[in-house]
Amino acid sequence: MKKLLLFCFLTGYSYIPAQTKLVFVYFTDKPNKAAFYANPLSELTQKSLNRRTTLGIPLNDQDAPIEPSYLQNLQNLGFTVTDYSKWLNGAAVQATPAQIALLQAQPFVQSVESFARNASPGTRIKPVDKWKDHASTQKTLTTFDYGSGAAQIDQVNIRPLHVAGYTGTGISIAVIDAGFPTVNTGSAFSRLWTNSQIKANYDFVTKTSDIYNTSLSSHGTVVLGTIGGYLENIFVGSAPDADFYLYRSENAAVEVPEEELYWIEAAEEADRKGVEIITSSLGYNVFDDPQYNYTYSDMNGSTSFIARAAGIAAEKGIFVLAAAGNSGEQTWHYLLTPSDNEKVFSIGSVDTAGASSGFSSYGPNALGVIKPDGSTQGTATTTVYDGSTLTVNGTSIATPIAAGGVACFIQAFPTMNREQIRLKLRQTASLYPNHTDQMGYGILNFGSLYNNVLSISEVKKEKFTVFPNPVSHMLNVSSEHEIILLEVYDHLGRLIRKNNHQKSINVEDFAKGVYYLKIQTKEKIYYEKFIKE
Repeated sequence: MKKLLLFCFLTGYSYIPAQTKLVFVYFTDKPNKAAFYANPLSELTQKSLNRRTTLGIPLNDQDAPIEPSYLQNLQNLGFTVTDYSKWLNGAAVQATPAQIALLQAQPFVQSVESFARNASPGTRIKPVDKWKDHASTQKTLTTFDYGSGAAQIDQVNIRPLHVAGYTGTGISIAVIDAGFPTVNTGSAFSRLWTNSQIKANYDFVTKTSDIYNTSLSSHGTVVLGTIGGYLENIFVGSAPDADFYLYRSENAAVEVPEEELYWIEAAEEADRKGVEIITSSLGYNVFDDPQYNYTYSDMNGSTSFIARAAGIAAEKGIFVLAAAGNSGEQTWHYLLTPSDNEKVFSIGSVDTAGASSGFSSYGPNALGVIKPDGSTQGTATTTVYDGSTLTVNGTSIATPIAAGGVACFIQAFPTMNREQIRLKLRQTASLYPNHTDQMGYGILNFGSLYNNVLSISEVKKEKFTVFPNPVSHMLNVSSEHEIILLEVYDHLGRLIRKNNHQKSINVEDFAKGVYYLKIQTKEKIYYEKFIKE
């Protein structure tokens, strides 16, 4: 299964394994942790510390940096060390059986774990990434509001949060993916640059900052576009005002276990920077060398290195989203890792009618945990690339829609426990308390989640009625309390009319469609959707 989780097709090929294996060397301790606790800013940004403080998450030894002398010891033994993890407290090296024995005898080494799951070279099916061909024939331009992206925003009911002023402002999202060509040049992303919303970037594959190189896969570009893309009167992403950290962990030309390490390093860097959300449309189960392949029993949330790290990221207060996978119509029809981790919010795909996309991978995970957690539109979904809109398929593109909704919600309720957010997202989804193996608890509903939490947080809810609805001329508000202000917003959240100290507003000259009425009393602000006929 290709980790770029846009819909792909498969062909066969065989592979002859190397004599060395990728292994992870766990270190015994962190001798420098006392210095870290004395000065956490030596390793984490203030934004990262603030997230922990807000959510009541204490620092622990995972947060302390890895011991540099241990890395040097590995190099002194003749190993090349390029990738390591402070969360897992170790480094990855290629080693023969004799070298593994040597490593296990070192006083600074706690244990050595192989990435290899089996010894059989075998023959596997190798996926071919066809999404570029699909994309090149699907570019369109539209001229109304959210454009052809309106349906996917409305299906999960994000628009009420936008109208309420929650568009992701101040919320940081790390997009961990395979490349971001044209993000630095395309007009669809110029708004992000103008508003300084691209905060950092790095390529953990090549250890450079060249993530915009046009030779790279543009998978990350279309994922980012679904959240932060903006073309005036054509397309608006699910969280257009969020901040973004763009990290490449995926080499689309190969499928190697090192990519799990690159992802872990990207997640650790995202934590250092203090991001609130990680969204990742990558997933793993088979590799170019079959000895590293996972089985369904490995999809238990703790076997794969990437799943363990994703769970740690969630424990740090980061809301982690991952695509379930596109294996629904294959022999392997299960979800992929890291979406198998219980703390990771995994996303399945539905079509515009709300039915499961055939390609969307099936849960639960190997321990019976319901997966995916929920679903958004991943069939014929709109994003942006360069200067135009693009239609693509896959759980890859469903996941960032949800990530944007989460960003808007966290902006509204920044102190809410992340596990509570995950729980309430499931409880407000379309199938809850029921579920299916492809849709999880169903289609997410961010507006319902917002109203649910808002009503719980209120001491009392003021009673009012908006009528008539649909309306052709005068929209009225019946309330027990004094109305301070009425404001009407269009689909893009633009204010188009307001009345002070009145209980009605004239909408006769409005075009037909859906609008949002903001009602402000002395105590509260409410938002009601109405239809102009």
